[in-house]
Amino acid sequence: MGCIRRLPDAAAELSRRALLADLDAYVPANEREAAMLARLRAFVAEHDDCFERTLAIGHVTGSAWVVDPAGEAALLTHHRKLGKWLQLGGHADGDPDIRGVARREALEESGLAHVRLASDAIYDVDVHEIPARGTEAAHFHYDVRFAFYADRGDVPIASEESHAVAWVPLAEIERFTIDDSVRRLVAKTPALISASAKANAT
Repeated sequence: MGCIRRLPDAAAELSRRALLADLDAYVPANEREAAMLARLRAFVAEHDDCFERTLAIGHVTGSAWVVDPAGEAALLTHHRKLGKWLQLGGHADGDPDIRGVARREALEESGLAHVRLASDAIYDVDVHEIPARGTEAAHFHYDVRFAFYADRGDVPIASEESHAVAWVPLAEIERFTIDDSVRRLVAKTPALISASAKANAT
């Protein structure tokens, strides 16, 4: 993990309120995501330490859905602890800048030098249980996800947290993962590419 710059309490509170505003503005894809959005928003509103891993019941995490500009492939990591192919992402470790967290995790877990934020808006939200492991009790990750672009020619390098990291064609995603939340990320990709194309045309 990189060095985390802690914000003063007042600044951290402003960031937490900004996240709540972003969550209020976010439109979920379906009823299941709407239910998770409601849980996530309530959790952030209730816990001023929601970004801290020391909050044992759960914590806010940041994820990055990294695709090539054509939207043909996504960068997935084979998570060492969970044993699944998933999007890049990880703990905030007290950093309330969740976009920055998503970017940091994307770079650290992929070994890429550059990723580009596709949109300032939240791309997806997810709430999922992390099973107990060692002395760590089962808890929930309240995951806020942002979309990023990276060049498919950039060769990823797996971090110590992963077995592997690879560009996976979206048409072949089912060979790698059957995680429903990843399927949802894939399903949203055409709209992301279309929105980017329209923005670039103006």
